[in-house]
Amino acid sequence: MNVLMVLTSHDQLGDTGHKTGFWLEEFAAPYYVLKDAGARLTLASPKGGQPPLDPKSDAPDSQTAATARFKADPAAQAALASTVLLSSVKAADHDAVFYPGGHGPLWDLAEDRDSIALIAALHAAGKPVAAVCHAPGVLRHVKRSDGQPLVKDKKVTGFTNTEEEAVGLTKVVPFLVEDMLKENGGIYSKGADWASYVLTDGILITGQNPASSEAAAQALLRLLK
Repeated sequence: MNVLMVLTSHDQLGDTGHKTGFWLEEFAAPYYVLKDAGARLTLASPKGGQPPLDPKSDAPDSQTAATARFKADPAAQAALASTVLLSSVKAADHDAVFYPGGHGPLWDLAEDRDSIALIAALHAAGKPVAAVCHAPGVLRHVKRSDGQPLVKDKKVTGFTNTEEEAVGLTKVVPFLVEDMLKENGGIYSKGADWASYVLTDGILITGQNPASSEAAAQALLRLLK
């Protein structure tokens, strides 16, 4: 099992002057679910190297067993610090892709031509695509072979409008994940705010929020097995 994980390279939270990036739990939990199952993981990002960490995801109240394990794992830290350039990645070399969230992907990966082409190629080849929290935003411009949005008529979830409102960033983000998925014809549904909620429709897996990251990775494993 060769699984690609794609992380954001974007570190600016709009024009607020605050930092953003990827969300630690949404990387760490899937990383260990997949690694412990024997997957060979490749980490990639648009700029390569160390992706920016959303500082809020490093706060004490955001820590989990997976983040604690990551902080005690020099090999995982080294792998994260040396992500390959996304433009160098070929869909044919991987069996699936997982996109961790954080607000960063809304700015770069959602608009990144390499990411859009990669997801389209993997999906067309029948290979699973998984994205959690804000990362379903990366599906914004992905089209199927018939020219329709990838998410059209598919059961999908992602960070809710009410969750975005709760963190006070509704007017900061370039678009709202929930609204975008609906506008692209997705059959959007959600669980309770901040509770784990994951949907699998064919080979597309989406998770609602940080709490959904481990379950989303487990759903991906089920498809790969």
